[in-house]
Amino acid sequence: MSNYILFIIIVTYLAALFFIAYVAEKNAKSKWVNNSVVYTLSLAVYCTAWTYYGSIGIAANSGVNFLPIYLGPVIAAPLWILLLRKIIRISKQQKISSIADFISLRYGNNRFLGALVTIVCLMAIVPYISLQLKAVSETFQILSDDTSYVSTSVYDDSTFYIALLLAVFATFFGTQTTDASEKHKGIVISVAFESILKLVFFLFVGVYVTYILFDGTEAIYTKMSMADNFEALTTINGFEDGFNWLFTIMLSFMAIFLLPRQFQVSVVENVREKHLKNAIWMFPLYLLLFNIFVIFIAWAGNLTIGNPSQAEYYALLLPLQNGNTFISVLVFLGGFSAVISMVVVATLALSTMVSNNLIIPYGFLDYFIKSHPERNAKYIKNIRRISIFSIIIIAYAFYVNFSFELSLYSIGLMAFVIIAQLAPSFFIGLFWNRGSSKATIIGIIAGLGIVFYTLILPFSLHALNGSDDLVQYGLAGITSLKPYALFGIDFLSPPAHAFFWSMLVNLFCYVTFSVLEKGNYRERNYAEMFVDSKNYTDLQDGALVWKGEAYVADIKKVLVKFLGEARTDRALKLFFRKYELPLDTQMADARLINFSEKLLTGSIGSASAKILISSVVKEDEVSLVEVLKILEESKETISRNKLLREKSKELTVLTNKLKDANQELIEKDRQKDEFLDTVAHELKTPITGIRATTELLMDDDDDMPLEIKTQFLKNMLQDSDRLSRLIHNILDFEKLSKGRTQLNIKKYNIRETIEKTVESLRHIADKKQVEIINSNKSDLNAQYDEDRIVQVLTNLISNAIKFCDAKGGKIVVDYKYGDGYLEVTVNDNGKGIPAQDLPYIFNKFYQSKNQNIQKPEGSGLGLAICKQIVENHNGKIWVKNNQKRGAIFGFKLPFK
Repeated sequence: MSNYILFIIIVTYLAALFFIAYVAEKNAKSKWVNNSVVYTLSLAVYCTAWTYYGSIGIAANSGVNFLPIYLGPVIAAPLWILLLRKIIRISKQQKISSIADFISLRYGNNRFLGALVTIVCLMAIVPYISLQLKAVSETFQILSDDTSYVSTSVYDDSTFYIALLLAVFATFFGTQTTDASEKHKGIVISVAFESILKLVFFLFVGVYVTYILFDGTEAIYTKMSMADNFEALTTINGFEDGFNWLFTIMLSFMAIFLLPRQFQVSVVENVREKHLKNAIWMFPLYLLLFNIFVIFIAWAGNLTIGNPSQAEYYALLLPLQNGNTFISVLVFLGGFSAVISMVVVATLALSTMVSNNLIIPYGFLDYFIKSHPERNAKYIKNIRRISIFSIIIIAYAFYVNFSFELSLYSIGLMAFVIIAQLAPSFFIGLFWNRGSSKATIIGIIAGLGIVFYTLILPFSLHALNGSDDLVQYGLAGITSLKPYALFGIDFLSPPAHAFFWSMLVNLFCYVTFSVLEKGNYRERNYAEMFVDSKNYTDLQDGALVWKGEAYVADIKKVLVKFLGEARTDRALKLFFRKYELPLDTQMADARLINFSEKLLTGSIGSASAKILISSVVKEDEVSLVEVLKILEESKETISRNKLLREKSKELTVLTNKLKDANQELIEKDRQKDEFLDTVAHELKTPITGIRATTELLMDDDDDMPLEIKTQFLKNMLQDSDRLSRLIHNILDFEKLSKGRTQLNIKKYNIRETIEKTVESLRHIADKKQVEIINSNKSDLNAQYDEDRIVQVLTNLISNAIKFCDAKGGKIVVDYKYGDGYLEVTVNDNGKGIPAQDLPYIFNKFYQSKNQNIQKPEGSGLGLAICKQIVENHNGKIWVKNNQKRGAIFGFKLPFK
């Protein structure tokens, strides 16, 4: 394929990424931009050209040894809920924009430590970027069939122009704002998009090689099993290889947290902590999918091509040798996607670290203080742009001079070993508040020294003059000082060997000097905040130990230089409102010092922010004893506040319960008043009738006809009976409701009880020509008070007779057993119950909403008494209307 066509494809692809990133920036608040899938796909920036090509190379030459580099992240993923969430929370609170800021802030905003971490990251990532350029260059040459051509100058080297395009892309989207802690939605979306492409294209070539070029996985396995080195490719070679696996897994575990690009996407670009819940399973799934076809592509290349020096590019060579240029182009674009995402995110993270921890704190601070806010913002952006270009150009220079000596896998592992030197201070510092900045610096430098001697120096000497004397004979001919076999340990691979010794020395120095050297008060401040993450919010406001004199006006002048007048005023107003301070406050306290440093951290880094704020405040030294005392008091205050909050919650619950109880008492009082009013009314009615009739009879002069006197006497008798029933029902209801009535519970047959009740009401039903049917004839014995249940049945059936139509009324009494209850129902075809009355039908004296228009006979206590009787039996009673006509009353009694 022509170079120009390939270059046009690359430019078109980059233009598409530009467009995607641009649209994402314009729709930064869209749910398509801010979701857990995009977040997880951005984490897949871990899969670089090393993954895309290097894994196949190592699988072809060393078999399953390509797996440890992915097992580390898989093991780390479940721990993200504990570790990464804590890191994200701290970073958001402190506006941290890089791993250098994170580590330096943990150890008291130490400026030199921030610079040291930045240098370590540069040492690790610049060769890593050159690895990406190496992959692009070599695949470009393979695809354009230009492998024999060697460029004689920069101007005719296609890799240089590709590096330039990558620098432009990274510069454009990575330096839109001066606050590096702000989210870069365009870059995140483009990285997520590329993660999809590189996975899809890799799976596509895997399917093509496995099922088109070969007859599936079984066919490749069968053919490969005949090879002489098959056993070595499918097994771990003894105890020594086990150690190599262990150390490589540990390296990759640390790298998923410590690599600047991983810290950028997982921490700085995190929008919501809850995205971690999905990322902990989606990211391992992504890695699994990426590695399904690695071993089969590698074996297919061994069987077809069989050239170990070209093993890294089997995925590209296999379709190309079989005349399928289209698939080869897809493979190239997938690898190019892996390169772009890594280079863009890595240079973005490194440029922030270089500007905030090297250039600004070591040379530009005084210049910024004298300049204007607009110019400062412009200077910061330009520093980062120049940093991005410089990093990529340095990586290109490394690629030209050194990368030909090593494979993609070797360069990647070298980067991992270097970045692992940050591990002790990073991980231990999250859980141990004793770690000091001096111990951290000594540990990192000592570890780097070991890495330099055991890994970087031998490689550099070989690359520069081809000499292997140091490796063969050791320093000054001392055998125990051989770089690859230090003190006789010669069974580890060079990266694993360097990692073992460097980590041992680094960890020893960190722990030892942390115990011997007590950190200053700033270190103890931030140590408490980082370690005690549960109380982090309270600690960062109240536990910052600071003693001195500072004016709000002076601090404001510094903030304005970088944030501008409007943003500074808005920030200070929010601060004063949060802590309920007057807007005209003149003296600054520890909270404002901390708040101001955080505001500046995003723009110029934590170290520079500390220097600038310190330049306008008069700070007094605080002894460690004072620090510990204040921190202890702060913790006690936090504990007391927590206890008070818990007590307050308890009081709130009790208050709500009291309100509910009071409301219930008011309601009961109202019901009591209504009850007494109704009782008075019900008693008054028959008494009034009896009195009126008595007066008429007493005034009679024997002129009243006998039949009228007889009727009056009958009315008096009826009113007396009604009065007697009413008094009896009231007393009965009160006894039942207060639990003063003893139930005579025995074993009875419900069929006989129903028949007894129906028989007693038969004459009333016959008068109205209403039919009563006992539909169930089976014997069912249950425990209940028969007299009381007869009373319930009598009331329910009597009501049904009352509301059924004459000459056509029908009442069906039924019963059944189910779910531990005996259920009895009375079903009629009467006029039914108005829907609005159903909720109140069992209330005392409740008869109907229209009782003033047409008052039915009865006291209104019958159903209320039925309810009390059933509930005293630990049962339930209910009512509902039939679908067509009538009502169904039912009750349940416990049945054993």
